[in-house]
Amino acid sequence: MIAVGALLHAKQLSRSPFEIATALIIPVVQATLAVYLFRAGGEPGRLLEAAVGAGLMGVWSSVLFGSGGAIQNQRWQGTLEMIMLAPRPPALVVLPITLATAITGTYAMVATLAWGRLLYGIPLTFADPVAFAVAVPGCIVGLGMFGLLLASTFVLMRNANALTNTLEYPIWLVSGMLVPITVLPGWTGPVAAVLPTTWGARAVREAATGSGPVWPSLGICLAISLACLVLGALMMTHVERRARAAATLALA
Repeated sequence: MIAVGALLHAKQLSRSPFEIATALIIPVVQATLAVYLFRAGGEPGRLLEAAVGAGLMGVWSSVLFGSGGAIQNQRWQGTLEMIMLAPRPPALVVLPITLATAITGTYAMVATLAWGRLLYGIPLTFADPVAFAVAVPGCIVGLGMFGLLLASTFVLMRNANALTNTLEYPIWLVSGMLVPITVLPGWTGPVAAVLPTTWGARAVREAATGSGPVWPSLGICLAISLACLVLGALMMTHVERRARAAATLALA
């Protein structure tokens, strides 16, 4: 059911003009931002790390806006009630939506690396190609499970996009996707440590640059993501019951 649902929602996202336009524009902008940022900082040797970080930013944006927009889209299409009435736990019905957004976000990673190579000549020489090929899907699956926790809070919100707009940049900044965590204020460390985005980004970066062991970071990412999946499932059930009781489920 999860596989069929993820495939269905991935097809729907691939037919969206907004998603298509975003997928075409954002990778170019993010690759350009990363390249000029690192060149201006006098670190041209870290352009591959910059391109990978920019790609992860695209994946995170896709998961965040997809998780928030998917619930809102179900409201607009009049199908949210049917999803919640399905004879399955709400989490198993919503999880394919968040996984689909993470899967479509894979294009952002590929496109950012491709644009970095074609436009700026960034050499795509990964320190451990096998680990990189495993870390990227692992990070994407982890973000999809994290998206379920986010989506569970969007069911009650009439304007979920307002929350997604405020979460996009702080999360990728604190997670160290493009800027090292060590240069951020000390209070951001505990916040970063509990986010799966931090460990997923670290695993992908370590696989690309060889700056550290990949598997511990990937394992922590998946462990936190599984915790988010369990917490999201419990919260989804609670929020769904509360929305029914308050009659706010279908409000757009």
